[in-house]
Amino acid sequence: MADSSFDIVSKVERQEVDNALNQAAKEISQRYDFKGVDASIKWSGEKIEMRANAEERVKAVLDIFQSKLIKRGISLKALDAGEPEASGKEYKIFASLQEGITQENAKKVAKIIRDEGPKGVKAQVQGDELRVSSKSRDDLQAVQQLLKGKDLDFAIQFVNYR
Repeated sequence: MADSSFDIVSKVERQEVDNALNQAAKEISQRYDFKGVDASIKWSGEKIEMRANAEERVKAVLDIFQSKLIKRGISLKALDAGEPEASGKEYKIFASLQEGITQENAKKVAKIIRDEGPKGVKAQVQGDELRVSSKSRDDLQAVQQLLKGKDLDFAIQFVNYR
């Protein structure tokens, strides 16, 4: 019997992020507490730019965006938001999306699987993802539950389950 396997990846669905950004922009334009503070959120190349005329307001813009991401099922671990920066009379926050598992993080996950996972489960790094394989599908599901229970500092998804 062939081994069953799945891949552990760290990807963000760009369309969902776009939808969350549009919802946040709409809410910011309609909310009373944002009247007259020139608050906005938009794409700036590959980064997301949030701006307002006060540090508290730009943090509130980030908070609204984060709540929209959560509602769309996107982990906040995938969002890397910087600190508010003063730029003339306004404050800006730039946020980027983290995609792909670094070699260091992949090794960390592989070590967790080796040390705490069921015997006979193999994990190998393949570029920016991790392939986990075993003869038993139950062992693979146990590995998924193990990793969901861990508080990793990056977002992971399980794909290509076969």
